[in-house]
Amino acid sequence: MPTRRRQMPRRIYPLRILGMGLGGMVVAVVLWERQASAAAWLAMALPAFVWPHVAYLITRRSKDPYRAEMRNLLIDSAMAASFVPLMHFNLLPSVLLVTLTMVDKITTGIRGLWARSIPAMLGGMVAGAAFAGLHWAPDTSMRVIMACLPVMALHTLSVSIVSYQLIRKTAQQNQLLDELRRVDALTGLFGRGHWQEQAEAALRRHHTTDEPACMLMLDIDHFKEINDEHGHTVGDEVIRALAHVVRGNVRAGDCAGRYGGDEFAIILPGMQAKDALAIAHRIREQTEGVRLRSLPGVRITSSIGVAPADHRHSSLRAWIDAADAALYAAKHGGRNRVAGSIEPQLAPAV
Repeated sequence: MPTRRRQMPRRIYPLRILGMGLGGMVVAVVLWERQASAAAWLAMALPAFVWPHVAYLITRRSKDPYRAEMRNLLIDSAMAASFVPLMHFNLLPSVLLVTLTMVDKITTGIRGLWARSIPAMLGGMVAGAAFAGLHWAPDTSMRVIMACLPVMALHTLSVSIVSYQLIRKTAQQNQLLDELRRVDALTGLFGRGHWQEQAEAALRRHHTTDEPACMLMLDIDHFKEINDEHGHTVGDEVIRALAHVVRGNVRAGDCAGRYGGDEFAIILPGMQAKDALAIAHRIREQTEGVRLRSLPGVRITSSIGVAPADHRHSSLRAWIDAADAALYAAKHGGRNRVAGSIEPQLAPAV
């Protein structure tokens, strides 16, 4: 059973004590004004002050606490509605109790609970009328109005606090989901989607303002052979090792990501090709010096292609193709090397 369902009875218990208790105090003022009988006082006290503890014991002992709590919530609605004929339909507290009971069911977030509570409330009113009789006295005194005000204020504040906590939790979950979308779990580098967004932005700036930018495309040499010979666990360790080298050689404003499999891509906004080539050479040299803890004899090398943003790149796909072409030039040149294209073509003079 999900944790949320298991914890539901424990969360509702104090809220039920507060809600039923406050409702009982309002009913008590009405009963005191009309000098109700001892039976009427007992009919108020049992639901308001005893029922919350009984409901909690029922859920604690149930094999299915969630289902038991759902029944208890419907019983809450019936008991709150039974107070209406008990108060002889005193207008303000009757409307208040029915409304707040319905609001409570809606704010649980349980689909359809508010609709199922309507028959329960009607049944509670019928039972209350059968017990107390049908007496019509809707006038609300100032004393009863004053008794209703704390209920209105506390209930509004409690619902607001719960809503605020829910909004905060939802925002945190959305932030976590966004982080999971942006970051590759294996390497800690950015995922392909976020990397492409940053690459498109850098290319747009280049077309608009001539701001330089370079793309590095990296590939682990003979990665398939490493995977086949030593297994995917070692392959993952190799990928993480290269990612560590990449992270150590990029600036805060750069965007290094896992492009796919054993291939990595880095966007270097504001950087000329000669500087990007220097970074690529550092990454290649440091990768060559990496040794795995589990297999120190495994030698890791990488091939890197460098492509500066160019006004001839009409789309991100064209820029990626240029970086891929440089990468394959490095591979065809013998691997464990860097290949870079020429400096980009300048924008035509206006």
